[in-house]
Amino acid sequence: MNGIFFAIICISTAVAGVRQILAPANMAAGTSPMEVLGTAMIESATGAVTLSISLIGVMAFFLGLMKVAEAGGLLAVVAKTVRPLMVRLFPDVPADHPAMGAMIMNLSANALGLGNAATPFGIRAMQELDRLNPVKGTATNAMVLFLAINTSSVTLLPTGVIALRAAAGSIDAAGIVPTTLFATICSTTIAILGAKFYCRFFTGGTSEVNLADDTEANDTTAENTMENSAYPLWVSVLTLAGIAAMVPATILWGKSIAPWIVPGLAVSFLGYGFAKKVPVYETFVEGAKDGFQVAVRIIPFLVAILAAVGMFRASGAMDMLITPLGQWTAHFGLPAEALPMALLRPLSGSGAYGIMAAIINDPTLGPDSLVGYLVTTLQGSTETTFYVIAVYFGAVQIKRLRHTMWAALTADLAGICAAVFICNLLFG
Repeated sequence: MNGIFFAIICISTAVAGVRQILAPANMAAGTSPMEVLGTAMIESATGAVTLSISLIGVMAFFLGLMKVAEAGGLLAVVAKTVRPLMVRLFPDVPADHPAMGAMIMNLSANALGLGNAATPFGIRAMQELDRLNPVKGTATNAMVLFLAINTSSVTLLPTGVIALRAAAGSIDAAGIVPTTLFATICSTTIAILGAKFYCRFFTGGTSEVNLADDTEANDTTAENTMENSAYPLWVSVLTLAGIAAMVPATILWGKSIAPWIVPGLAVSFLGYGFAKKVPVYETFVEGAKDGFQVAVRIIPFLVAILAAVGMFRASGAMDMLITPLGQWTAHFGLPAEALPMALLRPLSGSGAYGIMAAIINDPTLGPDSLVGYLVTTLQGSTETTFYVIAVYFGAVQIKRLRHTMWAALTADLAGICAAVFICNLLFG
C-alpha cells in the first residue's frame, strides 16, 4: 500500500505540473492544473472526514442489530448452516469462532445488495479475525481471502442499482439481476482461487504461513470441529439450492422486494432477540457503541486513500489513461463510454456513481442501452476496492497487506470481463 499511495501522489503531481508548465498563459486564476490539484486534495480529505462521520450512524445501527442477533443465537444458526463450506474456505479460523458468524452475515448482506449493512458486519469480522492474528499489523491469509471475497461477493439482488435504474425510467429495472449474478459468481470464484494462489508468494510469519507445512493436520482439525458444530452438509446444499431458486423471484419482483429488505432485516433481528428474551434495547446500544468507535478509527485511512484518488482524477492522469484505452477496449465489447466506470469503480465509489448516473440519464443512451446495462451491472457487481481495504484494514490497524491487492484487483478484473461478456451476450 505504501508504494501504491506514493505512486498515485507522484504521478498526479507530475501530470499536473507538466500541464501547467506547457500552457500557463491559457489558464485563468483558479483553473491552473496545480491549483485544481491542490483544491482537489483538500476537498477530498475533507470529504473523507465527512464520509466517516456519515458512516457513524449506519455502523452504529447495524452493529447494534448484529449484537442483538448474536446475543439471541441467530448468527450461530446461520453460521452452522453454511459452516461446512466456510470451514473449507477458511481452514485456519476455528469453526465456532465469532469471526465465522460475522463473515457469513457480511456475505449475506452483500448478496442482497445491502452495502450499508455489509460494511459493519465486515468490520466486525475483521476485528474477530485480528484476534487470531499473531503478527499484529500484518494481514493473515484469512483476512486476505475474506476481503477478496467481500469485494467480489455474489450478489442476488442489487437493490440500490435497481432503484436507480427505475428512477431513470428503465422499462426493465431488474434486468441487471442475471448479469450481476453471473459477473459476481465469476469474480468470487477468481477471488478465491487468486487468494489461495498468491499466498504462496507472500509470507509474513502469520499463523496461516506457519501452518502451511502441516496442511493435512490442519484440515483434519477443521473438519472434526465442523462436524461437532455444524449442520450436516446436505442442509447447507439445500439452503444454497433454496437461495438459487430465489433468483427467478428477484428477476420478476426485484423492484417490489427491494424497499422491504432493510426494514425487514431490522424487524427480523430485533424480533428474534426479543423472542429469545434478549434485552434488545440495552444490547443494541452496546453494539452501537462499537460502531461509533470504529467509524472514528478509520478516518486517517480514508483521508489518505480518498485524497490520493481525488488528486489522480483532478490532475488529468485518469483522462490520459482512459482516452487511448477506450479505442482499444471497444473492440472487446467495452465501449469507451463505459470505460471510465470500469477504471474508476475500484478507486472511487462517488466517481463511478457519477459516471453511471450521467450515462443512464443521458437521453442518447439511457438505462436500457448496452452501455446502460453494462455500467449498472458494473456498479452492482464490483466494489470500491481501495475504499474497502482502507476501511476494513484501517479498523484493525493493518499496514502490511501482503497479497491483498493482487487478489482483490484480479477479482475486479474478472468481474469486469464477465460483465462485459454477459451484457454483450444478452443486450448487445
